[in-house]
Amino acid sequence: MKALVLNAPRELAFEESETPSPGANEVLIRTLHSGISAGTELSQYRGTNPFMHRRFDERTRLFQPAESPSWPYPVRNLGYEEVGEIVESRVPDLPVGARVFGTWNHRTHFVATADYARERRMPKGADPRIGIFSHIGAVALNGVHDANIRIGDLVAVFGLGVPGQIVAQAATRSGAQVIAVDPDPLRRELALKMGAAHAIEAKGAADAIKEMTGGRGADSCIEVSGAPPALGEAIRAVAYASRVVAMGFFQGELAGVRLGEEFHHNRVQLICSQISGVAPEASHRWSKPRLWRTAVELQHRGVLNLLPLITHTAPFEDAPALFERLDRGEPGLLQAVLEFGA
Repeated sequence: MKALVLNAPRELAFEESETPSPGANEVLIRTLHSGISAGTELSQYRGTNPFMHRRFDERTRLFQPAESPSWPYPVRNLGYEEVGEIVESRVPDLPVGARVFGTWNHRTHFVATADYARERRMPKGADPRIGIFSHIGAVALNGVHDANIRIGDLVAVFGLGVPGQIVAQAATRSGAQVIAVDPDPLRRELALKMGAAHAIEAKGAADAIKEMTGGRGADSCIEVSGAPPALGEAIRAVAYASRVVAMGFFQGELAGVRLGEEFHHNRVQLICSQISGVAPEASHRWSKPRLWRTAVELQHRGVLNLLPLITHTAPFEDAPALFERLDRGEPGLLQAVLEFGA
């Protein structure tokens, strides 16, 4: 078995060990595809993630200074967008050849319990690549739920990377008219192709949205880039007493976000959407497992079309080079996928 590890900022290596064997009520999964996240994973790769500098206290849910952070080097939890095939089974109803999606990091093999694998079986006949969007798709669906979208709403989505593209599609399928906002014309073009009603430049987006709506503003804004200027513009663009959902993973302090202006005077609601929890008012119905499965099933049914977001693939052995390209912000690179041979 081979796994990708991070020994220091921007220093990736492969760690080899004996391929595990499944025990009673377990299966061995061979990885087929593993997606690379350009958000959380790049924050690990660059060493900017708060879990790598502080310790998160589970009881108080506070980050605290500590000599030993929550994620010390070598970091072994890179990767959360995997799909694979069962190659050895100790479970009668999970046969060899069945495909499973989930989170088991960038590694060639993974031993899963029967319950884990059953909950994450791919739909029969599905393209296995849709499985890599189970988690990032759940993140996006969670954000759309947090936006409380009503049919006919005008929703502005700021940031058209992979999660932003999924949010734009999901909001459109929820009955909203979506304005897709990003500085990259190729990403704007893709959003339009996938169903967004409008696509506009990031600079001056709030003024443009107010103009388009006769001064009212968007019914809700969803910020997905993690860029402070985008959050500031989303706050300016939303209608009076309306909601801004902050999905982006902001790093450090937020310079340039002016809370004493539109945020204060327009009674803007600022909601954080993060996959560690679901919207409280829907938590008796929705859970992370339901979000994961829904993200896969919506693709299989053709409601969401996420395979066009895959722009770059590479063999697992070339993972370090693919991370470098993501880190540089290579134009045209959206979803990067690692391919695993037999």
